[in-house]
Amino acid sequence: MIGCLCIHGFTGSPFEIEPLVSYLQERTDWEFSIPTLPGHGETLSLKGIRYKQWIEHAEKELQMLLEKCDEVYLIGFSMGGIIASYLAVHYPVTKLVLLSAAAYYVNPRQLAADIGLMVKDAVAGSLLENELFHRYKRKIISTPLSATIQFRRLVASIRPLLKQIQIPTFIAQGEEDGIVPLKSARYLYDKIGTNHKDIKYVSNSGHLICHCDKREQLFSDVFQFLKADEPAEVI
Repeated sequence: MIGCLCIHGFTGSPFEIEPLVSYLQERTDWEFSIPTLPGHGETLSLKGIRYKQWIEHAEKELQMLLEKCDEVYLIGFSMGGIIASYLAVHYPVTKLVLLSAAAYYVNPRQLAADIGLMVKDAVAGSLLENELFHRYKRKIISTPLSATIQFRRLVASIRPLLKQIQIPTFIAQGEEDGIVPLKSARYLYDKIGTNHKDIKYVSNSGHLICHCDKREQLFSDVFQFLKADEPAEVI
Protein backbone atom coordinates (compact mmCIF):
# COMPACT_ATOMS: atom_id res chain seq x y z
CA MET A 1 0.00 0.00 0.00
CA ILE A 2 1.10 3.56 -0.74
CA GLY A 3 0.62 6.31 1.81
CA CYS A 4 0.62 10.04 1.21
CA LEU A 5 1.09 12.70 3.89
CA CYS A 6 -0.17 16.15 2.85
CA ILE A 7 0.80 19.15 4.99
CA HIS A 8 -0.84 22.59 4.78
CA GLY A 9 0.78 26.00 5.25
CA PHE A 10 1.32 28.61 7.95
CA THR A 11 -1.98 30.01 9.31
CA GLY A 12 -3.74 27.65 6.90
CA SER A 13 -5.72 24.42 6.97
CA PRO A 14 -6.22 21.25 4.87
CA PHE A 15 -8.45 23.40 2.63
CA GLU A 16 -5.30 24.65 0.93
CA ILE A 17 -4.42 21.23 -0.51
CA GLU A 18 -7.81 19.48 -0.55
CA PRO A 19 -8.37 19.91 -4.34
CA LEU A 20 -5.15 18.00 -5.06
CA VAL A 21 -5.98 15.35 -2.47
CA SER A 22 -9.42 14.84 -4.04
CA TYR A 23 -7.83 14.54 -7.49
CA LEU A 24 -5.43 11.86 -6.27
CA GLN A 25 -8.08 10.01 -4.28
CA GLU A 26 -10.22 9.67 -7.41
CA ARG A 27 -7.34 8.00 -9.26
CA THR A 28 -5.68 5.85 -6.61
CA ASP A 29 -6.32 3.59 -3.64
CA TRP A 30 -3.63 5.30 -1.59
CA GLU A 31 -3.91 5.99 2.12
CA PHE A 32 -4.01 9.75 2.76
CA SER A 33 -3.24 11.70 5.91
CA ILE A 34 -4.10 15.43 5.90
CA PRO A 35 -3.48 16.67 9.43
CA THR A 36 -4.31 20.08 10.84
CA LEU A 37 -1.19 21.44 12.52
CA PRO A 38 -1.39 22.69 16.14
CA GLY A 39 -2.99 26.13 16.39
CA HIS A 40 -4.20 26.03 12.79
CA GLY A 41 -7.52 25.31 11.13
CA GLU A 42 -10.62 27.41 10.58
CA THR A 43 -10.21 28.97 14.03
CA LEU A 44 -6.60 30.06 14.44
CA SER A 45 -5.15 29.78 17.92
CA LEU A 46 -1.41 30.20 17.43
CA LYS A 47 -0.49 32.00 20.62
CA GLY A 48 2.02 29.97 22.63
CA ILE A 49 2.58 27.39 19.87
CA ARG A 50 6.21 26.52 19.11
CA TYR A 51 7.45 25.45 15.68
CA LYS A 52 8.67 22.12 17.00
CA GLN A 53 5.05 21.24 17.79
CA TRP A 54 4.22 21.56 14.10
CA ILE A 55 7.07 19.25 13.18
CA GLU A 56 6.22 16.74 15.92
CA HIS A 57 2.58 16.59 14.85
CA ALA A 58 3.55 15.91 11.24
CA GLU A 59 6.06 13.31 12.41
CA LYS A 60 3.41 11.38 14.31
CA GLU A 61 1.15 11.31 11.26
CA LEU A 62 4.03 10.12 9.09
CA GLN A 63 5.04 7.42 11.56
CA MET A 64 1.51 6.01 11.48
CA LEU A 65 1.57 5.90 7.68
CA LEU A 66 4.98 4.22 7.64
CA GLU A 67 3.71 1.51 9.98
CA LYS A 68 0.96 0.40 7.60
CA CYS A 69 2.23 1.39 4.13
CA ASP A 70 4.94 -0.10 1.94
CA GLU A 71 6.05 3.34 0.79
CA VAL A 72 5.05 6.90 1.61
CA TYR A 73 5.02 10.12 -0.41
CA LEU A 74 5.17 13.63 1.06
CA ILE A 75 3.26 16.64 -0.27
CA GLY A 76 3.84 19.98 1.41
CA PHE A 77 2.23 23.34 0.70
CA SER A 78 3.94 26.60 1.75
CA MET A 79 5.25 26.07 5.30
CA GLY A 80 4.10 22.47 4.94
CA GLY A 81 6.69 22.10 2.19
CA ILE A 82 9.45 23.09 4.59
CA ILE A 83 8.19 20.59 7.17
CA ALA A 84 7.95 17.92 4.46
CA SER A 85 11.57 18.65 3.53
CA TYR A 86 12.61 18.00 7.13
CA LEU A 87 10.71 14.71 7.16
CA ALA A 88 12.28 13.68 3.84
CA VAL A 89 15.70 13.86 5.48
CA HIS A 90 14.81 11.96 8.65
CA TYR A 91 12.40 9.25 7.46
CA PRO A 92 12.41 6.56 4.72
CA VAL A 93 9.93 8.23 2.38
CA THR A 94 9.99 7.72 -1.39
CA LYS A 95 9.07 11.01 -3.11
CA LEU A 96 8.64 14.66 -2.21
CA VAL A 97 6.28 17.28 -3.69
CA LEU A 98 6.78 20.93 -2.72
CA LEU A 99 3.99 23.37 -3.64
CA SER A 100 4.58 27.10 -3.08
CA ALA A 101 7.09 26.00 -0.45
CA ALA A 102 8.15 28.87 1.79
CA ALA A 103 11.94 28.88 1.79
CA TYR A 104 11.37 32.66 1.59
CA TYR A 105 8.28 34.52 2.81
CA VAL A 106 6.29 37.47 1.44
CA ASN A 107 6.83 38.73 -2.08
CA PRO A 108 6.63 42.54 -1.67
CA ARG A 109 6.11 43.32 -5.37
CA GLN A 110 3.29 40.83 -5.90
CA LEU A 111 1.75 41.64 -2.52
CA ALA A 112 1.64 45.30 -3.55
CA ALA A 113 -0.11 44.29 -6.79
CA ASP A 114 -2.65 42.25 -4.83
CA ILE A 115 -3.29 45.20 -2.51
CA GLY A 116 -3.72 47.40 -5.57
CA LEU A 117 -6.49 45.11 -6.79
CA MET A 118 -8.12 45.30 -3.38
CA VAL A 119 -8.03 49.11 -3.52
CA LYS A 120 -9.70 49.03 -6.94
CA ASP A 121 -12.39 46.71 -5.59
CA ALA A 122 -12.85 49.01 -2.60
CA VAL A 123 -13.36 52.00 -4.91
CA ALA A 124 -15.82 49.98 -6.98
CA GLY A 125 -17.67 48.95 -3.84
CA SER A 126 -16.93 45.23 -4.29
CA LEU A 127 -14.16 44.70 -1.75
CA LEU A 128 -16.22 42.24 0.27
CA GLU A 129 -16.35 40.00 -2.83
CA ASN A 130 -12.53 39.87 -3.06
CA GLU A 131 -11.32 36.51 -1.68
CA LEU A 132 -7.76 37.81 -1.25
CA PHE A 133 -9.04 40.57 1.02
CA HIS A 134 -10.71 38.09 3.33
CA ARG A 135 -7.65 35.84 3.48
CA TYR A 136 -5.15 38.65 4.11
CA LYS A 137 -7.49 40.22 6.68
CA ARG A 138 -7.85 36.93 8.54
CA LYS A 139 -4.11 36.28 8.59
CA ILE A 140 -3.29 39.80 9.81
CA ILE A 141 -5.92 39.82 12.56
CA SER A 142 -5.45 36.25 13.80
CA THR A 143 -1.68 35.80 13.59
CA PRO A 144 0.31 36.91 16.65
CA LEU A 145 3.85 38.17 16.07
CA SER A 146 5.17 35.29 18.17
CA ALA A 147 3.74 32.79 15.64
CA THR A 148 5.45 34.55 12.74
CA ILE A 149 8.72 34.40 14.67
CA GLN A 150 8.21 30.66 15.18
CA PHE A 151 7.58 30.23 11.47
CA ARG A 152 10.82 32.03 10.61
CA ARG A 153 12.72 29.90 13.11
CA LEU A 154 11.29 26.79 11.50
CA VAL A 155 12.51 27.85 8.06
CA ALA A 156 15.93 28.84 9.39
CA SER A 157 16.37 25.50 11.15
CA ILE A 158 15.45 23.40 8.10
CA ARG A 159 17.19 25.28 5.28
CA PRO A 160 20.62 23.74 6.09
CA LEU A 161 19.10 20.26 5.73
CA LEU A 162 17.96 20.67 2.12
CA LYS A 163 21.23 19.35 0.70
CA GLN A 164 20.55 16.06 2.51
CA ILE A 165 17.36 15.35 0.54
CA GLN A 166 18.18 12.46 -1.78
CA ILE A 167 14.75 11.36 -3.03
CA PRO A 168 12.98 12.42 -6.25
CA THR A 169 11.49 15.88 -5.72
CA PHE A 170 8.87 17.89 -7.64
CA ILE A 171 8.70 21.65 -7.02
CA ALA A 172 5.90 23.96 -8.21
CA GLN A 173 5.09 27.61 -7.61
CA GLY A 174 2.66 30.18 -9.00
CA GLU A 175 4.23 33.00 -11.00
CA GLU A 176 1.99 35.55 -9.24
CA ASP A 177 2.50 34.33 -5.69
CA GLY A 178 2.10 37.29 -3.32
CA ILE A 179 3.14 35.37 -0.22
CA VAL A 180 6.18 33.34 -1.23
CA PRO A 181 8.66 35.06 -3.59
CA LEU A 182 9.23 33.34 -6.93
CA LYS A 183 12.90 32.87 -6.06
CA SER A 184 11.87 30.39 -3.34
CA ALA A 185 11.22 27.61 -5.87
CA ARG A 186 14.59 28.11 -7.55
CA TYR A 187 16.35 28.25 -4.19
CA LEU A 188 14.86 24.89 -3.24
CA TYR A 189 15.77 23.41 -6.61
CA ASP A 190 19.37 24.57 -6.29
CA LYS A 191 19.81 23.52 -2.65
CA ILE A 192 18.07 20.15 -2.56
CA GLY A 193 20.69 17.43 -2.83
CA THR A 194 19.07 14.91 -5.17
CA ASN A 195 19.81 14.94 -8.90
CA HIS A 196 16.28 13.66 -9.52
CA LYS A 197 14.27 16.88 -9.29
CA ASP A 198 11.94 18.92 -11.43
CA ILE A 199 10.55 22.45 -11.18
CA LYS A 200 7.35 23.92 -12.62
CA TYR A 201 6.12 27.51 -12.65
CA VAL A 202 2.36 27.96 -13.01
CA SER A 203 1.25 31.09 -14.86
CA ASN A 204 -1.63 33.19 -13.52
CA SER A 205 -1.42 31.44 -10.17
CA GLY A 206 -1.15 33.10 -6.78
CA HIS A 207 -0.10 31.46 -3.54
CA LEU A 208 -3.05 29.07 -3.30
CA ILE A 209 -1.71 27.00 -6.16
CA CYS A 210 -4.11 24.08 -5.60
CA HIS A 211 -7.03 26.46 -6.22
CA CYS A 212 -5.66 28.22 -9.31
CA ASP A 213 -7.27 28.17 -12.76
CA LYS A 214 -4.60 25.80 -14.09
CA ARG A 215 -4.79 23.35 -11.20
CA GLU A 216 -5.91 20.41 -13.35
CA GLN A 217 -2.66 20.45 -15.34
CA LEU A 218 -0.65 20.89 -12.15
CA PHE A 219 -2.45 17.97 -10.52
CA SER A 220 -1.80 15.83 -13.58
CA ASP A 221 1.90 16.68 -13.42
CA VAL A 222 2.03 15.80 -9.71
CA PHE A 223 0.17 12.55 -10.33
CA GLN A 224 2.49 11.51 -13.15
CA PHE A 225 5.51 12.31 -10.99
CA LEU A 226 4.23 10.22 -8.10
CA LYS A 227 3.15 7.33 -10.34
CA ALA A 228 6.36 7.20 -12.36
CA ASP A 229 8.59 4.19 -11.76
CA GLU A 230 11.63 6.19 -12.81
CA PRO A 231 12.86 9.30 -10.98
CA ALA A 232 11.77 12.72 -12.19
CA GLU A 233 13.67 14.11 -15.15
CA VAL A 234 16.55 16.42 -14.31
CA ILE A 235 16.25 19.83 -15.98
